[in-house]
Amino acid sequence: MDPRERGAWGLVFAAWLVAATSVLGALFLSEVVGIAPCVLCWYQRVFMFPLVVVLAVGLFPLDPKVVRYSIPLVAAGWLVALFHVLLTEGVIPRSLSPCVQGIPCSQVEVEWFGFVTIPLLSLLSFTAIGLALLGARSKLKS
Repeated sequence: MDPRERGAWGLVFAAWLVAATSVLGALFLSEVVGIAPCVLCWYQRVFMFPLVVVLAVGLFPLDPKVVRYSIPLVAAGWLVALFHVLLTEGVIPRSLSPCVQGIPCSQVEVEWFGFVTIPLLSLLSFTAIGLALLGARSKLKS
């Protein structure tokens, strides 16, 4: 494996590590802590959970097309997470929330350090995964 492929492999591995940590964190918060996910949280899980498998399959051996397979999941999850963050911050009116029954999407269940919420963590995870995959793509193209 040449140095560019090693660098790309490392970035895809970093993306997988963030995705796996996010999945374990989501499962811990819902199954152990008992925080029920809202509708937007479920949509974010729909886009994050498959990334753990897709990225792992793309690592052994390194498949240069793993970025192509993963970016649509990352982009869709990032958009849902951004909408969720804007909704919890009050930028988007609550009347546009898709959560009509059950847990309200605009409700903040957990807030660490006075500003870190679960939707913000999701947005940061999708951002980190996306940046790592774009970096891997640039290494594989050069």
